[in-house]
Amino acid sequence: MRTWIASVLLTVTVLTAGEADLDRANKLYERTQYVESLKLLLPLAPSGPVLESIGKNYFMMGEFKKAQEYFEKAIAADPSNSGYQHWLGKTYGRRAETSSFITAPGYASKARQSFEKAIALDPKNSDAINDLVEYYVEAPGFLGGGLDKADALTKTIGSLDAAEYQYAQAVIAEHRKEFGSAEQHLRRALDLAPRQVGRVIDLAKFLSKQGRPQESDAVFDQAEKIAPNDPKLLFAKADAYIRSKRNLDTAKMLLERYLKSPLTPDDPPRAEAEKLLKIASGV
Repeated sequence: MRTWIASVLLTVTVLTAGEADLDRANKLYERTQYVESLKLLLPLAPSGPVLESIGKNYFMMGEFKKAQEYFEKAIAADPSNSGYQHWLGKTYGRRAETSSFITAPGYASKARQSFEKAIALDPKNSDAINDLVEYYVEAPGFLGGGLDKADALTKTIGSLDAAEYQYAQAVIAEHRKEFGSAEQHLRRALDLAPRQVGRVIDLAKFLSKQGRPQESDAVFDQAEKIAPNDPKLLFAKADAYIRSKRNLDTAKMLLERYLKSPLTPDDPPRAEAEKLLKIASGV
């Protein structure tokens, strides 16, 4: 009896310790400390959540082959998990972007298939829906892309997030070179979510690309009133300046602030900011 109780207590202790390490690892991941996160994760028992967390860290480190392997293992552990399928799709997408022209189409098709599976498993998985819309917009028809497909899928977004629906419609309109319509959709998105700094940034970036710098700057100023230290704002404004080849000293300052900011995995990678900083510095 005592041996049985001791065994149960030991099992509970091990499980609790594993859960604590997983929680700590996920907090490190949210602070973009991917190597430190992996040090905690790799020794843990390979459950679905652990395998997913390992895959996410490798993904953020740019090690997409390893990320793919761990997301596939996570799916094997829990085939009904929509989130695992979505992350596998994101990984296939990055492998398509970074592979040769021979292998890229295969990875791209697998990305689409994974996004579609993720949505089939959870029709409310908005992240997977958004990524599939982006795929349909960007991919050629022979890889399963198409603006009509994207347009149809945005109706699903509309039932989940009205502002995100307007943004998706803007993306489609821009690809159709219907720039007036795209702007209207971006402004509607902002009207629906006026305190979401991302909606303000979307409009400012669009105006900058359209060669309307004064209007773009005015909208960026509006974003600064909402969230003056938001890393995405710092990066987007610097990027807009550099693309339009103006205010390069200000762009450098913004990027230096960005690199000192507490970033999350949702922010642009530090490597992208460092690359822009070199361009702004004329290196």
